[in-house]
Amino acid sequence: MADQEPQSGLVRFGNFEADIRAGELRKDGAKLKFGGQPFQVLAFLLERAGEVVTREELQKHLWPDTFVDVDHNLNTAINKIREALGDSAESPRFVATLPRRGYRFIGVLEAPIQPVIRVVAVEPERGLLSRRWLKIAAGVLAISIVALAVVVYRWHWQRLSQEQAVLTAVPFTALPGRAISPAFSPDGSRIAFAWNGDPAQGTKGFDLYVKALGSETLLRLTQHPSDWISPAWSPDGTQVAFHRVAGADTGIYVVPALGGPERKLRSTRMPWGQFALVPFALISWSPDGKWIAFADELPEGEVVRMFLLSAETLDTREIPNSPECARQGTPAFSNDGAHLAYWCIRGQDDEAEIYSLALPDGEPKMVAKFSAVQYGLAWSADDRKLIYSLWNYGSYELGEVTVMNGSTKQLAFAGSATLPTVSSPGDRLAFSTSLFVSNIWRKDLLHPESPAIEFDPSSRGQFDAQYSPDGKRIAFASLRSGVLGVWISNEDGSNLMQISNPARPSGSPQWSPDGKKIAFDSRSPDRWEIYVADTTEGIPKKLTTNIAGLIRPHWSRDGKWIYFRSIEAGEMGVYRCPSSGGDAIALSADIDGFSPQESFDGRTVYFASHERESTLKKVPLPGQLGTESEVNGLPRLRYSSVWTLSPSGIYFVPADAPGSVHYFDFATKQTHSVFEVDTDLASGLSVSPDGRWILYSRLGDENSDIMLVEHFH
Repeated sequence: MADQEPQSGLVRFGNFEADIRAGELRKDGAKLKFGGQPFQVLAFLLERAGEVVTREELQKHLWPDTFVDVDHNLNTAINKIREALGDSAESPRFVATLPRRGYRFIGVLEAPIQPVIRVVAVEPERGLLSRRWLKIAAGVLAISIVALAVVVYRWHWQRLSQEQAVLTAVPFTALPGRAISPAFSPDGSRIAFAWNGDPAQGTKGFDLYVKALGSETLLRLTQHPSDWISPAWSPDGTQVAFHRVAGADTGIYVVPALGGPERKLRSTRMPWGQFALVPFALISWSPDGKWIAFADELPEGEVVRMFLLSAETLDTREIPNSPECARQGTPAFSNDGAHLAYWCIRGQDDEAEIYSLALPDGEPKMVAKFSAVQYGLAWSADDRKLIYSLWNYGSYELGEVTVMNGSTKQLAFAGSATLPTVSSPGDRLAFSTSLFVSNIWRKDLLHPESPAIEFDPSSRGQFDAQYSPDGKRIAFASLRSGVLGVWISNEDGSNLMQISNPARPSGSPQWSPDGKKIAFDSRSPDRWEIYVADTTEGIPKKLTTNIAGLIRPHWSRDGKWIYFRSIEAGEMGVYRCPSSGGDAIALSADIDGFSPQESFDGRTVYFASHERESTLKKVPLPGQLGTESEVNGLPRLRYSSVWTLSPSGIYFVPADAPGSVHYFDFATKQTHSVFEVDTDLASGLSVSPDGRWILYSRLGDENSDIMLVEHFH
């Protein structure tokens, strides 16, 4: 019998089969018209399935010695791959885009096709003995193939089971007020956390508590209500160190885990007052018990560095700093003590990178980069992954990053999840979940002394309300469905309808001048984009432009343009592009520009510089005279999104009065208070077309619980 060559180079996924050797892609056995560079890119991604493949690696693999437009070629190839596979960049099944890094094949590969057995003709003179040995060999080979198939099947089934398993978080605490900053004891049987007590009792700050799993008994370890407390257990479980933020008493302390007098180890200077910097109070105790890692603000201010505090001598030493880091914080020792991970914040709070430092004398190495505000960091039990929390516009969400290759994955839990911690055995995850209640109110500007009227109350957050051009409808962002979405209704809250994709976080709605469309920002799996929805059809369509990472849209007065901010690295700032799509142009060199709005005369664009304690600027539109400048006489804003234009002035919330709305008059350059409320104001202000009413969002009570996940992996 003649030899038969084994089948090789075949890769199956879904209902597709890629023949790498022949350069063919088949679907359900039928050959597709697909080849050339797109097939080569797909083949390389399949070869590295599950790994991040950078654009640089693809360039070296496909065009090592040729000058080509790599970005254009790769974008074209990826688009053709997705077209052939019926895939989507927004909801990928096979090829995922990792912004500023590359691509990853995320589909599940089937077991490779087994080769056809090579059968060799038997010469007659070898006789019966040879035939018996052939049968034995064939039997052994058959058993081996079956065994291999079973192993592959079990591996495939276990992998699918792990990927599809839904982890359930249950309340570990159900206390009134805020329970935050969980930390597992070394054996995973207890959790230390901070709690600010029952609001009904008039408590004034956080104290440190310990609670055992399966018990409702609380052990209070401190008697000093503070602005913030972050604990970390000693490796032997006998002590709890904690970072207290409390004015002159701010510093690192230690207290016996079973109760007793606390002892101060050193004072610190925390940049308290900026919400995004709260995690910089977090600390970590090394597995050998020798060091406590913490962050501290340098005397010159605005610069936060990471230090190691000796638990024995109380001496401190600064860890090596990457020049790109303006602030370092949220330290986390690996379980083997070989590395210290931490967050690096660049100029803006939403430019965050995870670094890992090899101990004792290594250099910082970047693990992953994000365009979001961070809120926690913890190692997995095997030290292969880091669990983190990021702000996903409406709530904080947990994710994990593989340290070896920087690949990321979102962990799906209901509600906002912050400050994760993993038990040393690795089978439990705990985190703090917060519920911020904010609702929309309407105030009569002609009679500001009259009580405000609440609009369509909800138990979830609602903000960024916007009047339609005719004043008869309202668009707003709401968490009422569990995922931040864009909703519209009549002025009285009737005829409520969601116009954004229910599965994607969306917000910042803005009406077109004719009231027929709404622009809003929405997050796909890998980036923020702007969508435009017809208010009658309710079908959102992506605004296509040459800039990525688009948020906070605003229409021009004539409806021809849409202004926005880009949060994409290297492209940050304020832009405009045609409202039907097309290339965008930058309007300012200020990379910190937020929330652009066009003036009523259509000559100028106003925007906030920086997201918090913002300065308001203005820049003339192309063809208009003038230069970019600050709005003289206008105080700093609380946030970049708490202001709006009127024909003769600006309504805004000042940084030093977060519970009041003020008005700045263009003609007189004077500012006066319009009205005050008894809580802070959230994002969004909108004045009705007739100038009589103003919509605003006020914060209500905040509750936080510690959540526990068993059988975490």
